[in-house]
Amino acid sequence: MNDMKQKDADHLKALVQRRQRLMGNAYRLFYDQPVHIVSGKGVWLYDSDGRKYLDVYNNVPHVGHCHPQVTDAICKQVNTLNTHTRYLHELVLEYAERLTKKFPKTLDIAMFACTGTEANELALRLARAKTGASGMIVTENAYHGNSWAIAQITTTYETSEKRADNIVTVPTPDSFRGLYADDEQAADKYAAHVQTAIETLAKRGLKPAAFIVDTIFSNEGLPTVPEGYLAKAVAIVRKAGGLFIADEVQPGFGRLGTDFWGFASQGVKPDIATMGKPMGNGYPISAVVTSAPVIDAFREHSHYFNTFGGSPVACAAALAVLDVVEEQDLQAKALETGSYLIKALKELATDNKLIGDIRGSGLFIGIDLVRDRMSREPATIETEKIVNRLRELGVLIGSTGQYDNILKIRPPMVFSKENADLLLEKLGIVFNEVGSAD
Repeated sequence: MNDMKQKDADHLKALVQRRQRLMGNAYRLFYDQPVHIVSGKGVWLYDSDGRKYLDVYNNVPHVGHCHPQVTDAICKQVNTLNTHTRYLHELVLEYAERLTKKFPKTLDIAMFACTGTEANELALRLARAKTGASGMIVTENAYHGNSWAIAQITTTYETSEKRADNIVTVPTPDSFRGLYADDEQAADKYAAHVQTAIETLAKRGLKPAAFIVDTIFSNEGLPTVPEGYLAKAVAIVRKAGGLFIADEVQPGFGRLGTDFWGFASQGVKPDIATMGKPMGNGYPISAVVTSAPVIDAFREHSHYFNTFGGSPVACAAALAVLDVVEEQDLQAKALETGSYLIKALKELATDNKLIGDIRGSGLFIGIDLVRDRMSREPATIETEKIVNRLRELGVLIGSTGQYDNILKIRPPMVFSKENADLLLEKLGIVFNEVGSAD
């Protein structure tokens, strides 16, 4: 290692140590060799050495890192006014109107917060107020946020906090590796677990307030959901008096290409929808969208206020994101580019036995890596190697799923076919290097 590389390595090590000292060890860093990112543009991130990385992980910069239309809107508004929502402001109302028009007609009220966690916590409060119940049904390996209440319904990570008795989990509806993989009756069988969950709550003296899912089951591994499952599960919950909460924090805002929201791709309509991450292209804003009856029930016993949620600057950013999505037809482009990428990945799979399954839609794609295609044994160790090797080759990607064996492709919406070709080239190199264990 030459002097310059040694100096860079020493600086990176010092940064990691400084971070641990100042922020503690609970924060997680990506990659065996962390990346020191200093700037971004479009689908690219740049480190302190000026090296660029193709970003296929981040859905927060929905319309691309540092999009000028969004940054200009933020700067203009922050130079004029930024305050909370207890004052009247046309920009906030304009965004609420634009946002709710993206939903079915009865879902016409928006409440703002700063993060997906806050949105989901508010959604739980709304559901409990409307139903008078407290039971929550969630899927295994789900992620909905990180506050205490939302950590209770987040089943991805182990926690020392005992899960409350009002929360019951059901199996993820996975057609590839789940309980009923390759079963023609999978939709009915998975939905039956929701009924069992309601019966479990009843034994504890509880009724269901809500069934909440990320509508494409992102952290569960983006499984191919048995057709009709979600509609059947929601019908069971509603019959028992509960509501359906659609967590759109990851799948929303046109990413799927086929639909603007994940719930629409599943053929269901929520009682409450939550959203966050991509709304402001990195500026903190999230929302809950629901109906007047839900809000009225909540208002009988409480009210809502959020100091920073839905501020004029946040709504300026969010409006600019919607403008870019619509003006550049990014939903249609996501479908086109995503379809191109999925087709090429399937061709790549013919010569790479590590690839067990490819699923997803638009610019949200999962590659399920296996050690053996017959047994479908998850290739967890190989996936970690691939993620880190791609980082060395200038591609930033993540993994997900119960076994951390699924490559998650979730780039900014301006990701092009040329970007897809570069990703495919690097994936081909790494798959050949890592090889198959069979």
